[in-house]
Amino acid sequence: MFQRLEPIQTDTILSLMAAFRADTHPQKVDLGVGVYRNERGETPVCDAVRRAEAAVLARQSTKTYVAAAGNPGFNTAMQRLVLGEAHPATSAGRVCTIQAVGGCGALRLGAELVRLASPDCAVHVSTPTWGNHVPLLSNCGLRLERYPYLDAATGGVQFAAMLAALERLPAGAVVLLHACCHNPTGADLSEAQWRQLLVLFKERSLLPFIDLAYQGLGVGVPEDAFGVRLFAAELPEVLVAVSCSKSFGLYRERTGALHVINETPAAAEAVLSRLVRIARGLYSMPPDHGAAIVAEILSHDGLRESWLQELGEMRSRIEGLRQAAVQQLAQSCPWRDFGFIARQRGMFSYLGITAEQVRELRMHHHIYMTEDSRINVVGLQGASLAYFARALAEVVRE
Repeated sequence: MFQRLEPIQTDTILSLMAAFRADTHPQKVDLGVGVYRNERGETPVCDAVRRAEAAVLARQSTKTYVAAAGNPGFNTAMQRLVLGEAHPATSAGRVCTIQAVGGCGALRLGAELVRLASPDCAVHVSTPTWGNHVPLLSNCGLRLERYPYLDAATGGVQFAAMLAALERLPAGAVVLLHACCHNPTGADLSEAQWRQLLVLFKERSLLPFIDLAYQGLGVGVPEDAFGVRLFAAELPEVLVAVSCSKSFGLYRERTGALHVINETPAAAEAVLSRLVRIARGLYSMPPDHGAAIVAEILSHDGLRESWLQELGEMRSRIEGLRQAAVQQLAQSCPWRDFGFIARQRGMFSYLGITAEQVRELRMHHHIYMTEDSRINVVGLQGASLAYFARALAEVVRE
């Protein structure tokens, strides 16, 4: 049976990781992998996570399943983290939450729910969007369409073109939006633009599917959830896929949640029952370890404050690296403006160079990034920043 199967091309990011590991050059620079790293190049375990994990393990007496919808304490805590302490949708009983296997699992659960409710529906994603959005959403049978997003000339959002494209969508169309720290571009919507989108979504009866993977790494915890909270308060239905990988550093624990804001409490109850059935057919029961850690942190004032401080330090470091990158590039490459890097948010930015130039950086300078020129700015640290700036200047020299 399996002898007829042909090997397929390895995922781009995984191939890049393997190539970087195999490279023995002493000045090699990894700007491709999408994880946070400190000044030593490590992806640390937060102190709040260590303390919460110790507390969870100390009182744990069983490894039996928790619940089909996941850890109840985690689900409630994640609602409060994302929507705030007293959001009207929560107070009205319009929100249901299911724990997911990371943000990817949350996206897939949301996609399966959309397909169940409207099999012929299309999901409209930004140009560009995170590469894994495509298989996560389309592999369940949904059709994907594109709307314009990145303005290559400014490194910001081409908002007028985005609005014009969304205005042409039929009622009921699903639109995938990045809540903050847009991956892969770092170009975020402003609060004013979120408000303009809200008017359009109301007028056109569009369904927002919001990916919130970096809460707290953009501007701040409440600020990064501005669009989510606005839409959840004003629209009858909203899907929100949440990841704990970046904000809590729980990458390998695969911890996430899907929030669904519904028109009525009865609809919320029905949707949750459907999500549990979908999850049962995909992976049966969710893992509890990461969810228990997050629930412990968010329910304990001391741990929560410790986590918020560490999260703020990560955010400040990213902002500092962006500023430093712009300054260094201005010195090494004054004929080209990279100032947009400092105006963007989160870990990622598009350099706007060609795939050929990306390959030249990798082959001749041992600098690794995806071929669309997305970089993870946390890889620009210490001596690597000056080295990167000089190499980039050589590649893009007029």
